[in-house]
Amino acid sequence: MVKKRKAACNKIKNYTSTVPYGRSIDHIELKLVRHGAQQITKQYTPTGDLEGVIFSLNGITFKLPARIEKVKDHLMKEYSRPHKGTEEKVREQAKITAWKLLSDWVDVQMSLIELEQAEMMEVFLPYTYNASKNQTLFEFYKLSDFKQLRYVE
Repeated sequence: MVKKRKAACNKIKNYTSTVPYGRSIDHIELKLVRHGAQQITKQYTPTGDLEGVIFSLNGITFKLPARIEKVKDHLMKEYSRPHKGTEEKVREQAKITAWKLLSDWVDVQMSLIELEQAEMMEVFLPYTYNASKNQTLFEFYKLSDFKQLRYVE
């Protein structure tokens, strides 16, 4: 029997979603195309897991990552003594949860854009992607501890 701690995950949106992650990915692609994405590709890990959707808009490339391992690690904290097979089941749920969260996030961002509360570049700027470095703009700034963003007075 798997011993589970108190359900802290119930605060996490979509942690019990059953929507196949492929459907969430398709939904993300559809939303991006409807809002002007000209090219969409998928990026996989060496183990074959889909780790991000890359798209271009007006000549600028963006990457929306699904950090499945981070979600899995969080969900695994719920088990004090997991039995054999638990980690694989949790990993599958992490894929579903990570992609469903990203799909919901894209929905909300597109609603803000449609209501003229935000612009595409305003929403997706942190996800601007440098393919040669395999790095988003956010990741670039994070590596330098965000020093470039500090204003000198």
